[in-house]
Amino acid sequence: MNIAIVSTAFPLRGGIAQYTGILYNKLKQAGHEVHVITFKRQYPKLFFPGKSQLDSSPDESAKIPSEPLLDSIGPLSWLKASRRICQLKPDLLIFKYWMPFFAPCYGTISRLVKKFTSAKVIFICDNVIPHERRIGDTILTRFAFTRGDFFIVQSQAVRMQLLELFPSAKYQVVPHPVYEIFGQPLDKNVAQKKVGLSDERIMLFFGYVRDYKGLDLLLQAMPEILKKAKTRLLVAGEFYENEPAFRKQIADLKIENAVSIHSDFVANEDVNLYFSACDVVVLPYRSATQSGIVQIAYQLNKPCIVTDVGGLAEVVIDNRTGFVVPPENPMALAEAVTRFYQENKEREFVENVKLEKSRYSWDYMIAAIEDFAAPNL
Repeated sequence: MNIAIVSTAFPLRGGIAQYTGILYNKLKQAGHEVHVITFKRQYPKLFFPGKSQLDSSPDESAKIPSEPLLDSIGPLSWLKASRRICQLKPDLLIFKYWMPFFAPCYGTISRLVKKFTSAKVIFICDNVIPHERRIGDTILTRFAFTRGDFFIVQSQAVRMQLLELFPSAKYQVVPHPVYEIFGQPLDKNVAQKKVGLSDERIMLFFGYVRDYKGLDLLLQAMPEILKKAKTRLLVAGEFYENEPAFRKQIADLKIENAVSIHSDFVANEDVNLYFSACDVVVLPYRSATQSGIVQIAYQLNKPCIVTDVGGLAEVVIDNRTGFVVPPENPMALAEAVTRFYQENKEREFVENVKLEKSRYSWDYMIAAIEDFAAPNL
């Protein structure tokens, strides 16, 4: 099968680019011809809160061949990309969709490609409506999805969003696969030393810091946690919100000696260091659909403490692979962390994670794509 993918991809960085890289390789391994069309400019600098949009890591795992043709706000580039995709004559066009900002681009391309080729269109949806909603999100998403033939949603929460907008949509729920590009777990003591810590009990908050991810709630829980469990919170990820405000909160709570911050984007080759160094990964999210952070944690055999929002409780099995607590409740977070350490849950949860993660194989994603496309070829 001849497949074109439109998504952020190498040389851009981030979890979705990494996801696209794995998808490309898995489809190639399944015997398909695959072409990736990506962005030469994903976000205008005015709208991008991070330090860089480019992947400068020496790691080779996410480096795939791609054609950087798209400017997210440049309609002429959408036409150029559409012509290129039409030249490729794909049987299948896959869009990786996560926010309506890209809907005008995706909607235009899908219309032109379907007009001039026989390609079928799949949207793989991280979200249908984003975590941080804005005026026009629904209208833009409808524009993007109107020419979609099939949708792969990665949680029940996203399925509900899809059917709210398109009740007759053809879809399949396929859980977000694990990230396989970060290697195998490392010895905890070795990993801790490499990240500048040693012989400590460590909780990890990982990834971009945004308001909806609730780091401030976890910080509020820390004084209560520290009354009953000697542990350290390791924050590893680039701040997309006001970093000084978080540091002030840490100072005001007098928890400076129990919080370590690595406030830069974590390169691919270092991801397993941070996960291997910790005992448990904490996701105190205010809102979510699913999170690739859990899939990284599972790949590296780490349990999670998550809030009961979106699809997180579909992946983290309460009192089996971690704990699930009510959202926006620092006391509940504190109780879960305290219980994790006081009841010595780590070993039990790790063994359960090793069993549970088999449900998140890429084989299911590739099968869903092939099962939809096969009758049309």
